[in-house]
Amino acid sequence: MLEIRDFSKSYHGRKKAVDSLTFTVPDGQITGFIGHNGAGKTTTLRCVAGILEFREGTIAIDGYDIRKEPVKAKQVTAFLPDNPELYDFMTGIRYLKFVADLYRLPADVRTQRIGRYADAFGMTKVLGSPVSGYSHGMKQKLALISALIRAPKLLVLDEPFVGLDPQAAFVMKQFLKEICSQGGSVLFSTHVLEVAEKLCDRIAIIRDGKLVEEGPTGQIVGKESLETVFMELAQEGGQDA
Repeated sequence: MLEIRDFSKSYHGRKKAVDSLTFTVPDGQITGFIGHNGAGKTTTLRCVAGILEFREGTIAIDGYDIRKEPVKAKQVTAFLPDNPELYDFMTGIRYLKFVADLYRLPADVRTQRIGRYADAFGMTKVLGSPVSGYSHGMKQKLALISALIRAPKLLVLDEPFVGLDPQAAFVMKQFLKEICSQGGSVLFSTHVLEVAEKLCDRIAIIRDGKLVEEGPTGQIVGKESLETVFMELAQEGGQDA
């Protein structure tokens, strides 16, 4: 679903934020993207989403090169940043309809999907209220709903569990698994290593812009915990986890 090959990204000619990164996200699997602050996770995810430009390497989503066929790649991808920028002047329902319009979702499809996801996240009663009055957690849920109603083949999430209450986090995990059961894929970054270990089929660990470990979760973890593996790798690199 996602192929990253020899991808590098630097800012203003400085040291590379990401250096020759190569890994794949297979169809039907959840991949956790792990690394310390400043390791290059967000830069990578934003380039995958087509938000940041890059010159070195290739990123292909469902066979579409993000630089050569950006529209087709974005049509099958949904990206949720760590701090979603929403339109505060809109009501929740108007925002969701706006997103549905952008992706040309038929009226019956959008109604069914909005109803389903809003109910699941406990947002139905507040969709008529302005987004400006939402808490951080409510905004996070609204952003999640806006991504899910598109039924993306690839869902990319940057620290998706921040601000979510335990029930919402549980619901989100079920929907991530559902996407994969239907042949889609998920790539998400997180500092919650316990969640990554239990939820992810694969793990990719990045340090100082370079990939240091990647593979099936069981293979990466072995007889230890993901936290132990991550701490050992961080210490090898002379970094604070």
